[in-house]
Amino acid sequence: MKTIVFTGGGSAGHVTPNIALMHRLEQLGWEIKYIGSATGIEKDIIEREGVSFYPISSGKLRRYFDLKNFKDPFRVMKGVYESYRLLRRLKPAIVFSKGGFVSVPVVLGSRMNKVPVIIHESDMTPGLANKISIPFATKVCVTFPESLQHVQKEKAVLTGLPIREHILNGKATRGYQLCDFHSQKPVILVMGGSLGSQIINQAVRGNLERLLAQFQIVHLCGKGNIASEHAHIRGYKQFEYLNEELPDVLAMTDLVISRAGATSIYEFLVLEKPMLLIPLSLQASRGDQILNAKSFQKAGYADVLQEEELTAETLAAHVEALHANRLTYQKVMQSRKVNDAVASIIALIESHSLSS
Repeated sequence: MKTIVFTGGGSAGHVTPNIALMHRLEQLGWEIKYIGSATGIEKDIIEREGVSFYPISSGKLRRYFDLKNFKDPFRVMKGVYESYRLLRRLKPAIVFSKGGFVSVPVVLGSRMNKVPVIIHESDMTPGLANKISIPFATKVCVTFPESLQHVQKEKAVLTGLPIREHILNGKATRGYQLCDFHSQKPVILVMGGSLGSQIINQAVRGNLERLLAQFQIVHLCGKGNIASEHAHIRGYKQFEYLNEELPDVLAMTDLVISRAGATSIYEFLVLEKPMLLIPLSLQASRGDQILNAKSFQKAGYADVLQEEELTAETLAAHVEALHANRLTYQKVMQSRKVNDAVASIIALIESHSLSS
C-alpha cells in the first residue's frame, strides 16, 4: 500500500479540495496522512474525515509589517525540521500540497527527503507560499487557463479544481427543513468565506426588508457574527458556518452572494448557481480574488460588485438584476466544458509517485 501525505491550510479553500482527492485515493487503496498546523482550520476539518493528522510549527508569510514577522522565520525553520523527521518516518510515495503558509515547511522537508511533490494552485496567480514552493515541485496543477503563464511550462498542468463529491449530493428538502424555509420564494445563500465578512454582513442586513420581500436568505456570517436582533426574522436564517449541512443548503439555493475564493466559486459553478461575487479588495489581499471574479464575469458565470462600491443599496440592486438574468447565467454554466479535476490529478499522483 502506498502512502500519500497531504498538506495545506490557513483557510478552508486550502483544505477542502484535498478531501475530494483523499476520498478517491482511499478507494484506490492509498494510505492517507495529513500534515498541517496545530492551530489552523485544517486540523478540525481533516480530523472530521478520520484521517491521521500531524501538526507542525509554522509561521505566517505576511506581506505587511508585524512584530510576529521577526519570530515566524524561526517557526518555519522548526516546521521544516519537524516535517523532515515526520516524512522520514511516514515514508510517503508522494506529497500533495494545496498551499497556504503551513505547506512551505512540508514541501522543503519533502525535498530534503527526495520525495516528489505535486502542488495545486487554486487562484489565477500563485500565492506567496506556492511561489516559494514551486521550484521544489515535480508538477504544478492550476485551476484557470490564465494561470499557465505564471508557472514553468514543463511543470504546469491545467487540471481545474477538485470538487468534493458530497457537495453534489445535497437534498433541497433537507435544506428547507433546516432553515424553516419554503419552496415558493427563491433562496439566496450569503457566504463571506470561512471566516465571514463584516462588510458583506452589514450590507445584507442593511437592506433586509427590501431583500426579504423577494427572497429568503440563509446567511453564513462567520464565527461570532450572528446578529441576535435579527435572529427571529422569518425567511432569514443565520449560521456561523456549515459543514455537513452545506450540500443541502446549496441544493435549495437559487442565487449566491460570495467572496471570490477559487474553491467556493468553482463549487457554485459545478452546481450551476448564479453568483454575485464581491472579491476582497487590494487593501486586504494580494488581488487574487479580483482576478478570479473577473475571469468568472468574463466567462458569463457571475456578476461582480467590487468591495469599494458595496453598500446595502448597490447589493440589493445587483441581486435583483442577477435574479432577473438567472436563466442566462445558468445556460452559460451548463454549456461549459467539464473537466474531471480529481481524475486528472490522481493520474499525475500515480505517475509521479515513488515505487513502494
